[in-house]
Amino acid sequence: MSSRLKDVAARAGVSIRTVSNVVSGSAPVAEQTRARVQAVLDELGYRPNLAARNLRAGRTGLIGLAIPELHSPYFGELAGLIVAAAQQRSWTVVIDQTFGDAEAERRLLEGTGGRLVDGLITSPWALRTEEVTARARHVPVVLLGEQRAEGLADRVAVDSVLAADEATTHLLGIGRKRIAAIGVQPHLHNETARQRLEGYHRALRRAGLSPDPALERPVAELHREDGAEAMTSLLERDARPDAVFAFSDELALGAMHVAHERGLHIPEDLAFVGFDGIEDARYAYPPLTTVVPDKKQIAERALQCLADRIYSPAAAVPPLDVVIPHQLDVRGSSRCAAGSGGSAARIS
Repeated sequence: MSSRLKDVAARAGVSIRTVSNVVSGSAPVAEQTRARVQAVLDELGYRPNLAARNLRAGRTGLIGLAIPELHSPYFGELAGLIVAAAQQRSWTVVIDQTFGDAEAERRLLEGTGGRLVDGLITSPWALRTEEVTARARHVPVVLLGEQRAEGLADRVAVDSVLAADEATTHLLGIGRKRIAAIGVQPHLHNETARQRLEGYHRALRRAGLSPDPALERPVAELHREDGAEAMTSLLERDARPDAVFAFSDELALGAMHVAHERGLHIPEDLAFVGFDGIEDARYAYPPLTTVVPDKKQIAERALQCLADRIYSPAAAVPPLDVVIPHQLDVRGSSRCAAGSGGSAARIS
């Protein structure tokens, strides 16, 4: 039979409330008392009844995570980090994927009204900002990525404009002038591609170069095959690019594959920079230079935002816009003697 709070209290010589405070961390307890209680908890093998605790508080102990693609290396890694961080809070994560489909995103947001989860972390691709905002009324919501939902939801993201600017500036710094951009997505409303294109334009203009629409390639999705298709079309032009900034690492890997097939040398003939810092980028040939978001911090800050809303639902705290740091990891795909460019770069 499992031990109860009163059993621990009797053995430690303290009140049941003191034991409860040690277990939940909800109130300060003197360090000596806390140590004594914890020793008894360990000795008796006490395990809190999380289901009963959540029931008393009107919570489920479940949080939702809605991401576009589970098979995406970036979102797969991020989901793993969120699950690991949630376990530290004794939360269970219910994961769903939307495939960037508006109806799927709408259904998940509307479904939260049934209080099946205590909060939702989501990265919407298809819904417009005003639609996300209108539906985030029944449960705490944290948005991942560039799209904002002003007034109702916290948001956790990297500064994509700055990161894209740094990536493009790095390529300019190694002497490249015809820098292509692969990853434009005018059909989506998630702001990611638009902001990365803005940063790319900003760096070009600062260098005295006018953006060339012929070097900006739209893609349906952010996968390797989309990058390969975009690279193929770029190489069919008379004026070939001398560098590529891809809006995801998967796009860059697909584009690099085509460059290899065409007999081009990387980075001598064509330099590449990606975005996301996925593990595959380190093992490409040559290793891919990439913008690396602090994904562990994205997971932890998103869960902290959610916890603040769940445990203090009446607190009059305005929605937070949390900017997560990133760095440009310069590798063989763009490492040239002319320099590495950008103070945020890390050579590896």
